Amino acid sequence: MKKPILVILMLSCSCIGFAQTDAAYVKERVAEYAYFDLKTDISKLSEKEKQLIPIFVQISEIMDQLFWKQTYGNVSELQNLQDPYKEFVTINYGPWDRLNNNLPFVPNVGPKPDACQYYPQDITVAEYEAYKDPNKGSLYTVLRRDENGNLKTVWYRDEYKKEITKVCALLDRAIPLVDDPGMKNYLKERKKAFLTDDYFQSDLVWMDMKESRLDFVVGPIENYDDKLNEAKASYEAFILVKDVERSKELAKFVAMLPDIQKELPCDPKYKTFIPGTSSDLNVYDAIYYAGDCNSGSKTIAINLPNDERVQKQKGARRLQLRNSMQAKFDKILMPIGELIITPEQQKYLKFDAFFWNVSFHEVAHGLGIKETVNGKGTVDDAMKTEKTSWEEAKADILGLFIVCNLIEKKEITNITQEDAIATYIAGILRSVRFGAASSHGKANMMCFTYMENMGAFQRDANGQYVIDFAKAKTAIKSWSALILKTQGEGDFDFAQKFRAKEGNITPALQKDLDKINNAGIPRDIRFNQGLKVLGL
Repeated sequence: MKKPILVILMLSCSCIGFAQTDAAYVKERVAEYAYFDLKTDISKLSEKEKQLIPIFVQISEIMDQLFWKQTYGNVSELQNLQDPYKEFVTINYGPWDRLNNNLPFVPNVGPKPDACQYYPQDITVAEYEAYKDPNKGSLYTVLRRDENGNLKTVWYRDEYKKEITKVCALLDRAIPLVDDPGMKNYLKERKKAFLTDDYFQSDLVWMDMKESRLDFVVGPIENYDDKLNEAKASYEAFILVKDVERSKELAKFVAMLPDIQKELPCDPKYKTFIPGTSSDLNVYDAIYYAGDCNSGSKTIAINLPNDERVQKQKGARRLQLRNSMQAKFDKILMPIGELIITPEQQKYLKFDAFFWNVSFHEVAHGLGIKETVNGKGTVDDAMKTEKTSWEEAKADILGLFIVCNLIEKKEITNITQEDAIATYIAGILRSVRFGAASSHGKANMMCFTYMENMGAFQRDANGQYVIDFAKAKTAIKSWSALILKTQGEGDFDFAQKFRAKEGNITPALQKDLDKINNAGIPRDIRFNQGLKVLGL
């Protein structure tokens, strides 16, 4: 279980800049999310599997309601809003723009609280530190006040008892319909987890779910929404359909993970962790998103479980969401590349390169080092509030390093190193637009600045990027080494100073982003989803 990371500040907001509440501006922001029909060919599913999907959708809708409670609170307060405000609130799960540093966009709404609804709104760091309950930092507790105004710890199963009861009743309907033993066992254990707030066993059996054509990632999972301590898990759900043929193509790479780890470009002491070979690397089409994963920018790959005990014992499962990935490439990344990359190098922009880069981004999360080399404890603990941005930066650049390495070994044969690098650089510009409020945005800004400073690309007379592939390869290795060393040493002070200096949008980059925005290129996607879209 992840431990809390205390921020230095009192409860405050994550916002930088000024609120934009003009209706015309909000309408423009809504238009930056391109619609995409979230569907797949369900003809290969059995009748029982098709019957499961409506039940999973109902559970997902409850996850959606729970996340609203966690991130905003009483959603009825927003029901009288009119479009475009109402529509943008729906995209963001609240009146704060997730892809613009969480700035408020609804008139008379203040900054987004770092604590969301996981803690009392008036809590201070001093009060939190003085509160000695050992469960205060659990992923699955909220802090509330008792009748005397003192802090108390409440487990999710009690705080959200009404919703959890409905979820368990729906799981009781689903379990008898399941023929796959792995899925059946997972749903049974997940029900126990909802009732106990102990997700360890259900994560273990999820790792063993190898053959099911349906997958259902559901529960309180990621802790990005808690900006106070990065300690509280947010409810979400994905319903997925496995691409069996493409998954078989990726299977060979799982056995290669220990060797890939050994070849990382850093001192051996920073790559002592041995990745589990029970890991999965599979391809899916997503057919439903709910809760945290559906807010703001949409996830295109999954790397779970987060529990390091499970990772040490079983590894992790990396699920590539190909249809969502294709949507982002077609609607966003390729148009950006055609605008920003010099025409002579646009031939290197390819969906397969995007697919491999994203796939090995997820793989890279499980590589490197988990314990510091100097007795500072786990990397997560030592890196404190820098842990997520540096971890995302690690996954970004190590993923690219691994892809280039596998191309050189002829293990990946449908793209070149130039394809991988050019598509990666265009991809950074796509992700930087997510803003500095997200760990992913900070990570991408650091990666962009490092690559630029190392001469991986420069702008020509037209302001388009000309990539120097030799310098890019050097930058990939040195940036990977610096991140792994920083994590391995648990060097929080360096990490904080480096990110503060290099994790920002420079005037030159802002000019590029303005060009992209003025071209009307979508910032992200949103979904038409549900049973009607699927034809059920």
